[in-house]
Amino acid sequence: MKDILVIGGGFAGIWSAAGAVRAAREAGVAADALRVTLVSGGDDMVVRPRMYEADPEGMRVPLDRVLGPIGVRRITATVTGIDTEAHTVRAVARTGEELDLSYDKLVLATGSRLVQPELPGSEHLFDVDTLPAAARLDHHLRQLPQTGPAEGRYTAVVVGAGFTGLEIATALVERLRLLAEPHGDAESARVVLVDRADVLGPELGAGPRPVIDAAVDELKIDRRLGRTVATLTPHSVTLSDGEVIPTATVVWTAGMIASPLTRQIPGEHDRLGRLVVDPQLRVVGVPDVYAAGDTAHAPAEDGRTTTQSCQHAQPMGKFAGHNVAAELLGGDLLPFAPDPYGTCLDLGPAGAVLTQGWDRQVVATGEDAKTLKRNVNAAWIYPPVDEADLILAQAGRYTNG
Repeated sequence: MKDILVIGGGFAGIWSAAGAVRAAREAGVAADALRVTLVSGGDDMVVRPRMYEADPEGMRVPLDRVLGPIGVRRITATVTGIDTEAHTVRAVARTGEELDLSYDKLVLATGSRLVQPELPGSEHLFDVDTLPAAARLDHHLRQLPQTGPAEGRYTAVVVGAGFTGLEIATALVERLRLLAEPHGDAESARVVLVDRADVLGPELGAGPRPVIDAAVDELKIDRRLGRTVATLTPHSVTLSDGEVIPTATVVWTAGMIASPLTRQIPGEHDRLGRLVVDPQLRVVGVPDVYAAGDTAHAPAEDGRTTTQSCQHAQPMGKFAGHNVAAELLGGDLLPFAPDPYGTCLDLGPAGAVLTQGWDRQVVATGEDAKTLKRNVNAAWIYPPVDEADLILAQAGRYTNG
């Protein structure tokens, strides 16, 4: 029996596993000839792009409802080491048992994580990088009315005016107002957006910036650009220019880096820690190892490279899954071919903005873009569940359309 081992239970991981099963079945391989195993520390696929929304606890899909129907073996464990020469992976199961897993082909799809800052009072920061972190913020916000009157009780400071920062900041405007309104404090609800750059959404380019600026103005979000956080207390934040803002809520969104497990694999890494892969998503210079999703620095269209996003993670998983199975079975490998690049940025009560192309030309705003964003978040990014035929059919659709 040949073993394909997928590490990671996010978008790239589940679609790598499903893609491998689909390729094996398409090749007519018996189920006992090729085994696909997925290792993940949790029982759910977290719908991470939605962590900025309210009620994040419900934004997950049980892995067994996706993997079970298609015959993928699932192991709940935390991977602690990868030996690419011995083709083995070390892990610790939930019970504390130490596991040694072997593989013929490996897919690393363990995603990315937020860079946590080292500054005085950083223990008071919130973030929306993981489900537990987003749930902690959600619980904190719901408790604000019970904390008693205090300056800055309904003020939130969001650090980082990139994609995630803009989405959480614009969402918080309405959430804080709704929390404060029953207590007669709606006028005190306030959001402050802080960034080192001198513009909002610096990595989003000039195309959508007028729409973003207009939305921030409409929602009366305060800007503190060209600055960052110096220190925090439970009741205030001090910025790098000395300004003190009374606040009970500081949300950090600045900076992402690839999963630390990428360091266990030799080869070239980019500035985000991602593994450089070839067009078939094989880690360059490391036999039998693939990377997909936020762990991979892969070629995209127009000479670009992939972004750390669901938009690229899902198809990368499908291509990687197909290719690991095809390489084992003597089939043809497929070069990664993503959809044309685009973004849809949620702007809370101010709508959304949809862009196309790497120069991010605006193609829709307001309610039209907001409807698309709702469809993406609530339906399109979710995998089918329970029905093997539907899951495997989706694994064979390499686009996000």
